[in-house]
Formats: sequence, structure tokens, C-alpha cells
Amino acid sequence: MTIAKPDFIEGIAKGMAVLESFDTERQRLNATLAAERAGLTRAAARRHLLTLAHLGYLETDGSYFWMAPKVLRFSGSYLASSRLPRALQPTLNRLAAQTGESFSAVVLDGEEVVIIARSGNYGTPTRVLAYGLHLGARLPAHATSTGRVLLASMNTSQLARWLKGRVLPRLTPHTVTQVRQLRQRIAQVRKDDCCFASEEHELGVQALAVPLRDMRGHTVAALNVVLSGGRYQEEALRRDMLPLLFEAAREVRSLL
Repeated sequence: MTIAKPDFIEGIAKGMAVLESFDTERQRLNATLAAERAGLTRAAARRHLLTLAHLGYLETDGSYFWMAPKVLRFSGSYLASSRLPRALQPTLNRLAAQTGESFSAVVLDGEEVVIIARSGNYGTPTRVLAYGLHLGARLPAHATSTGRVLLASMNTSQLARWLKGRVLPRLTPHTVTQVRQLRQRIAQVRKDDCCFASEEHELGVQALAVPLRDMRGHTVAALNVVLSGGRYQEEALRRDMLPLLFEAAREVRSLL
């Protein structure tokens, strides 16, 4: 969204930049680290950290700061008020009960995908993945099945802007890190209308994703099944799971 310069409140933008500086790599920040990550002076970062702590969004020991449970109000409000997670949850639960596997609905946010709905897991034990697959988890779009499905929904100019100047981090030995190769993978996703990814985000983890489209044909999210331990070959996963994913995508289309 573009707004007029007089309508832009710089203080809020800086405060949000400081809040977004916390992630899985840096759970605790001091003023110097927050300044580096948010692109602010140390003095400005310190004032924002103190203000956020005063408001209850951060906790501190006087030197370092970390997120407080109050920040979950944002995600809780989104999940409670957004139509998309509520519309998809029954289908995710049905798929999990039917197969014993774990299913997620995901949207694109910048260079990452965000899990907005997730099934329970029925009948099979699962380990906790290194990066987590909980609600609100953010994963790199280039290395995930859902990310590629959502990138494939972009037109040529949109994808070019997304890729321009972008560095694709290597997460495992199997991660695609070359833009040309990623373009080829995305082109294949457009052709297949689905994406299989194996051990690109995390070793031992496979995923198969399909787009979720509304009645106008616009892709609004991606649906995937995630399996750990290399239990499926790609051919078997496509044979057993892809029909279920496509059927679910058709089922929820009128709800999106």
C-alpha cells in the first residue's frame, strides 16, 4: 500500500522495525544489535526498546531485551478476525484425520511464507522441526514448496521484481541458491500446478504443495502436506497425496 508522505508516521515505522529485529537467530537484543538490525542510531533504538518494554511488548534485564507474551495479541487478533484461517481449518483437520499427516495453509509475505492455519496431527508421532511449523512460523519462500507455488502465481514483471537483487540463502546442501535455477523450478510449478520440495529447507523434510484459488482464479494461499524422515519417494507422494490436495483446493474455492 502506498500512502502520502504527510500520512506516514515515522515513529511507528521505526518502532515496528525494532520489534521485527527479533527472530529465531536473535531472540535477545541490546541497543547496539537492535540499531544494526533496524537501521537506526543506537540512541534511537534504545528509546524504542525502552518504550516497547514500558508498553509490555518486550521484557528486559536492563541490558538485553526479548519479546514478551503480549506480542501474541497481534497474531491472536489476526487469527480470530481473518476469514481465511477460519475457512480453511476444517479442511486441514479433515485431511490430517484422513491421512495421519500434517497439513498447512500458507501466504506470502515479502521474502518469506507465513503459516496461517495448520492441522492437528492424527495417529502418527512427529518430531519438532528445527525452524518450527507452528502458526505464524515464517519460512524462506525460495526453499519451500508453498513459497514456489505462491511465486508461480506472480506474473512475469512481479516475479522479476521479487527476484531482483535477491540473495537466496543456502539452508541445506540441497537448497536452490541460483536465481536462474529457481526460475526454472517456478516455471515447472506453473506447468504442474503443484510443487514438490525435498530437504531444501531442512534435511529429512519433504513437502508437496498446491495453490488455493478464489472464484476469480486468483491464488490467495498455498496448501501443503509436510512429511519428515524421507518416508515417501516423490512419485509415491504425488500419487497418494496430490489428488487429496487438489480435491481440497476445489472444496474451499467458494470460501476464499
